[in-house]
Amino acid sequence: MNTTNPFAQGCAFIDGGFVPAGEARIPVLDYGFLRSDATYDVVHVWNGAFFRLEDHLDRFLRNVGRLRMTLPMDRAALRTTAIACIEKSGLREAYVWMICTRGRPAPGSRDPRRCENRLIVMAVPYVPYADDEQRRRGLNVVIAKTVRRIPPESVDPTIKNLHWLDLEMALFEAYDRGAENAVLLDASDHVTEGPGFNVFCVENGVVLTPDRGGLDGITRRTTIELCAELGIPCRVEPIAKDRFLAADEIFFTTSAGGVLPVTRIEGRILGNGAPGPVTARLGERYHAWHREGRHATPVRY
Repeated sequence: MNTTNPFAQGCAFIDGGFVPAGEARIPVLDYGFLRSDATYDVVHVWNGAFFRLEDHLDRFLRNVGRLRMTLPMDRAALRTTAIACIEKSGLREAYVWMICTRGRPAPGSRDPRRCENRLIVMAVPYVPYADDEQRRRGLNVVIAKTVRRIPPESVDPTIKNLHWLDLEMALFEAYDRGAENAVLLDASDHVTEGPGFNVFCVENGVVLTPDRGGLDGITRRTTIELCAELGIPCRVEPIAKDRFLAADEIFFTTSAGGVLPVTRIEGRILGNGAPGPVTARLGERYHAWHREGRHATPVRY
């Protein structure tokens, strides 16, 4: 452990200055805390380089605008600040969060238009979504029965947000049922997403991913591009629960781990109990893109 660098366990930019991530604070009166009124984005740093930083900036800035918020800096300064958090921390594998909260209301007012929005940028050590053993054997998951995904007509999932209670409760259900994670359905029994990941399945050699109800994930976008590169057919369309459960392969995608295989769902063993061939090809090519420096923004330490 680095005992000389105060930012070694993470660095945050908040209220105009840099502090150790563990010391970053927001007031309890901030609507981001009181009302989950915030948007955020998370980009990962692998081997000292950001992956698809510009795409994450695009999405974050778009969503800040869609929530009618404003930032105290422009895109170039935001990019510089994100990179500075990594430079100060010295982390070579990390997550960099960009968060915009509604902020505190003006004294005597409840009008969100009168809030001064708050920007937080922070780098923290990388923690993988699945460990090496889970990646090798594949995840054991269930379809959540006790909770449905918040409908997009209520909270738009393409605006990355902190409305996670449906996702968290589905995760607790998965643990109670002896599984490691859960996939949520919408009100029409169509697959949406899970806690922190997008969902894919493979049916007769064709890769499928839901067309609504989930985040437009950057790793999801990368996977669709990987399919095109590898000549694997890929479609974005509604996927009913029964069709999903009958799929030949299932996998998740997330910035916290790339392509994650699923080998057991609702007690059913997929294939031979090992990650399927399409999933394996996509996973290997995903990591190859990192090794090749695709979409990389190197950090100067």
